[in-house]
Amino acid sequence: MSSNPTPITTSPQRIFIDRFVVPERSSAEFFERMNINRQLLKTLTGFVEDQAYIRNDDQGNLVCITVAVWETDEAIANAREKVQAEYRKEGFNMVAMLERLGITMSERGIYVRQ
Repeated sequence: MSSNPTPITTSPQRIFIDRFVVPERSSAEFFERMNINRQLLKTLTGFVEDQAYIRNDDQGNLVCITVAVWETDEAIANAREKVQAEYRKEGFNMVAMLERLGITMSERGIYVRQ
């Protein structure tokens, strides 16, 4: 007997998931920036909804998972462009902020609902 894996749905919605490990000392600035980003995303075409989840790890860091649901892959691509344009306008560098605060992004991916 062979078992077939459950097929992935063909739903056009895409779920963009990031996972960050945030030292406690960096949490205030990280969450301030996260909230700015979340508010921006909510204004973009193709945005459906978002959530953020946190927990503490064994080392006292915060682990934060953000989940943004988009209508399509194209909506994600357009959102990336808009976010990067906004960062340039603000003079904000996400990579530099993460490095300065000792934050690691341990996962980034696009998923579909099953």
